[in-house]
Amino acid sequence: MLNEMNEGNQHYFSSFPDSKVKIFTVSTSLRRHLYIFKTITGVFSYRKLDLGTELLIKNMTIPKNQGTFLDLGCGYGAIGIVLANEINDSVIYLVDINKRAIWCTKENIKINIQDKKKNKLVTLEGDYFIPFQGKALKFDGIYMNPPLRQGRKQFLEVCEKVPSLLKENGFFEFVIKKKMGAEYILNYFRNSIDAGNIYVTRKKSGYWLFHYDQLKTK
Repeated sequence: MLNEMNEGNQHYFSSFPDSKVKIFTVSTSLRRHLYIFKTITGVFSYRKLDLGTELLIKNMTIPKNQGTFLDLGCGYGAIGIVLANEINDSVIYLVDINKRAIWCTKENIKINIQDKKKNKLVTLEGDYFIPFQGKALKFDGIYMNPPLRQGRKQFLEVCEKVPSLLKENGFFEFVIKKKMGAEYILNYFRNSIDAGNIYVTRKKSGYWLFHYDQLKTK
């Protein structure tokens, strides 16, 4: 598969990054467990786990009940893999447009997930919610560290679709750097997306962690 990754451009949010392939290993402690992640050039934060993702993982909602969850724009899979080790009997989808990211995610599932749980993690290649088009699938929770360096517009389009992809009482958690427009996005949710409630659960190192609750339909 690695030999196929020679088209496109350098951006981690493209399908085919064209940077020279070099594999790295990132070791980090998350929620009282040591994780070893295989990473690769052309994938976001391949040298170390970024502060935004770390903040989300350490403070994310861990549901008590089994369900169906989504790590959206999964990168090398850190959020979904940690979530899988924190909950039982749940299905977790990990989606990314980047072929290298999907390769890393599959490798990291092998490294960090017990055999009995591996079939509960589903990796899909595609742009945001496109892999779920035409499927009657909704999620109990969606987690995301969005690639805002390409601008807010695309992320806001994702946000507008989130309510239709969540089950009743489902939630959406995401992290935004303050200087990348965290306050703007908070106001956008409050003024433009009226299907739920949104609030900031944690602020650290210039990042804001958001939690959006889907309101129960009448």
